[in-house]
Amino acid sequence: MLTNVPGGSLGAVVLFVVGVVLAVWATQRLLEGLVGISQAAHLPTFAVGALLSGFEAENVAVGLAAGAGDAAQVALGTVFGGAMFLVCVALGLGGVLYPLRVHLPRGALVSMALAPVLAGAALLGDQTPRLAGLVLLAAFIAAMGYVVIASRTHRFIDPDEVEEALEHPRPWLAALGLTVLGIVVIGIGGELVASGAMGIVETLNVPASFMGMVVAPAAIELEEIIRQAVPTRMGHPDVSAGNLVGTLFYFVLFNLGLIALLTPVTVEPLVRTLDWPALVGATWLATFFVARGRVGRLEGSALLAVYAAYVVAHWLAS
Repeated sequence: MLTNVPGGSLGAVVLFVVGVVLAVWATQRLLEGLVGISQAAHLPTFAVGALLSGFEAENVAVGLAAGAGDAAQVALGTVFGGAMFLVCVALGLGGVLYPLRVHLPRGALVSMALAPVLAGAALLGDQTPRLAGLVLLAAFIAAMGYVVIASRTHRFIDPDEVEEALEHPRPWLAALGLTVLGIVVIGIGGELVASGAMGIVETLNVPASFMGMVVAPAAIELEEIIRQAVPTRMGHPDVSAGNLVGTLFYFVLFNLGLIALLTPVTVEPLVRTLDWPALVGATWLATFFVARGRVGRLEGSALLAVYAAYVVAHWLAS
């Protein structure tokens, strides 16, 4: 991720705004592609959203690069800080702007709640164990496999909404092209957003642990707010839910599993005492809200308050 932004603060603001505009446009194209692929492959959009929209190459790339560069706080920040931003800010702000109404399979909810708990296996020693990495990657495959299988017979939204979504089917190649285009441009937009956000705060005296666990993950994952809000606004809450569940699995199972297996990093005590428990608690609260079938303004505000408390606690601890 670029941190030296030409033009100083003004250049950073411009990058940020341009990145947001690109991310919004690309998310709409991605949504069209995901719906088209789900129709062509006869898979629910929830499953396709979890598999494709949930995957973030930049998160994996930053995590592995930071692990290889012995920047443990940044590497683990892509996991715990990124997941905290996802379940609190992306879901919370998305719910405040466009209330999410969707019904998920019970097994998906259980998997969502257990995923951050299992991530604790990577924090057992002074360094992330390679064996834990294998366990997390196996859990990721199992969780994603279950999502695909269970979603085939589950009704996520009302039948009228399903019929409306199927009125304008797209050819397979067009849907695939839109999906690839959306993912690529979202990555570009996300990079601009992250670079702009980092450029805005780089003049501040920010502690290293706070930067690694809070600022950097939030900057990298800002486009997640768009990924959560736009599909719901356009009448596809199942895609938003798929993105939420899939991204969480990618962060805490796939990404952390790769870091532990390929580039083991040092585990600071604060990760065990603050970041991991905070993620478990926030995910459980988010899962409870989703299990009730609605994440609206009240639930979204509660999640945003949890994240605010996490940020303050991290600042004080740093």
